[in-house]
Amino acid sequence: MKRFFFVLLFSLVALLSNAQNGLNLNLFLGTSNYSGDLQDKRFTFSQAHLAGGIGLSYDITNHLSVRTAFKIGKISADDKLGKNKARNLNFSSQLTEGDLDLQYLLTPLGEHVLTPYVFAGIAVYHFDPYTFDSSGRKYYLKPLSTEGEGFISGRNNYSLTQFAIPFGAGVKMPLSDNINVGFEIGYRKLFTDYLDDVSTTYVDPNLLLARRGAKAVELSYRGGELKTGSTVYPVGGQRGNPGYKDWYYFTGLTLSFRLGNGLLGNGGGGSGKNAELNCPKNVL
Repeated sequence: MKRFFFVLLFSLVALLSNAQNGLNLNLFLGTSNYSGDLQDKRFTFSQAHLAGGIGLSYDITNHLSVRTAFKIGKISADDKLGKNKARNLNFSSQLTEGDLDLQYLLTPLGEHVLTPYVFAGIAVYHFDPYTFDSSGRKYYLKPLSTEGEGFISGRNNYSLTQFAIPFGAGVKMPLSDNINVGFEIGYRKLFTDYLDDVSTTYVDPNLLLARRGAKAVELSYRGGELKTGSTVYPVGGQRGNPGYKDWYYFTGLTLSFRLGNGLLGNGGGGSGKNAELNCPKNVL
């Protein structure tokens, strides 16, 4: 399925690159962030990171466009900045994403100063959570199976490359017939609770030690690193909330450049102020 998606994605890029009208180059610059067990707010700029992207879109009508894009960003969270300080966990992960979606403009671009739109589609993303131990050494968390993934019944290993459903909304404002600027918020509905490597309960540290080693035990519960923290390993205690799936989202500015003549002439697809005024001249 993943190979099929990427073949479809790059085939669409090649198709759009050969299009004569309605083709746009889109740039994105903003932030990436996440919502999950270490940061439970659905939206916040706290602990956000710089993100960027590039893509193409093709105007099917002056309301509907198909878009494809590649984005990169980073997510992280730390219990020291959250509600569950005693747990003392933290993580970071680079994000890469390829997506394909449909964008619907509520009004043709240029009809008003601001044009709102919504979008939804499908995406493939890659993540790989990591942390640093008390001595500053970096460790990737998946191989450590901090919650017994891969050797405890019902706790399967999670994949680092998965599907997501991107959706969101934004506004655009034309700067000319061929350039527009905008602002967009896009959420990703995920099908994993391990974006942050935290999901369910603490496992038996003796079993974890036997299967994954001392470092896995050390990084699965870090309350003992705090001056006032408990050194007693909370076997069977709640480590995360499996009923609350993780999310990530991008927020930022968009900049689009018309590459062709447009759906309806100069600035077409409603992407310029005069897009719907391109009437044929009276030749008499």
